[in-house]
Amino acid sequence: MDEKKETFHYTYSAAQQEEIRSIREKYTPPAQEEDKMERLRRLDQSVTRPGMITALTVGIISTLVMGAGMSCIMVWENLLIPGVIIGVVGMIGVIAAYPIYSRITKKQRDKLAPEIIHLSDELMK
Repeated sequence: MDEKKETFHYTYSAAQQEEIRSIREKYTPPAQEEDKMERLRRLDQSVTRPGMITALTVGIISTLVMGAGMSCIMVWENLLIPGVIIGVVGMIGVIAAYPIYSRITKKQRDKLAPEIIHLSDELMK
């Protein structure tokens, strides 16, 4: 008397397998060290990101201030002088956004240049 063990096997499609693999990768620790090229790309992005965020924030806020000054001039006749002053302050902020970006980016480049040059030298060999 042979007892047959009936089992059920199901295989997932290729798309489901890929989805399962991507979900699993989120929860497993990285098995290997970060690729040098990926590290170089990440370092390159980290040079410009802080300056870009700061400059955009200053520029957007300054544009809103300049618009508030224009509103004061155009809508309320008795706020002409304060509106001009507010608008000029906004313009100064807009003009200052690019030099702020340049200064922060230069500091980041000076700080990360040795590491980026070292990694690029290793990759070019």
